[in-house]
Amino acid sequence: MTSTQPLSQQLSAARFDREEGYRLLDRLQDAGTQQASLPGLEQLVPGFADWVVTALFGGTYQRPGLSLRDRQLVNLTALTALGGVDPQLTGHVKTALRVGMTREEVLEVFVHLAPYLGVPKALAGLRVAAAALADDTVAADTTPATQEATR
Repeated sequence: MTSTQPLSQQLSAARFDREEGYRLLDRLQDAGTQQASLPGLEQLVPGFADWVVTALFGGTYQRPGLSLRDRQLVNLTALTALGGVDPQLTGHVKTALRVGMTREEVLEVFVHLAPYLGVPKALAGLRVAAAALADDTVAADTTPATQEATR
């Protein structure tokens, strides 16, 4: 079916809320995770870190249909499948705890992935997760967002 309307009028407008993106980022990621990536990215490519926060946390994360917990399950899976993204996977392991996943659930994700991604990738993800979970600051940084972030 063809339309005489311009394409911009045929498509639903995407929602991007920069301020809400930064609020959600603060709920989901501890300060150490944020500081490990965003300021360095800003120095390298000015404006890109802000785009990442606005598009992901102020856009994609604002869409209905998945809880924040479900989004973390997807993120853990996707990052493990990609491989070579240890800093991002570390951050999302910590975020998974902040949205109410238990340590056991986080670790079980990697066990479940083994037959789908292969044992080597699952083990690589598990090593990253184990190191992130062994970090003494993880327990202290996971409580603030847990109650709110499971929407």
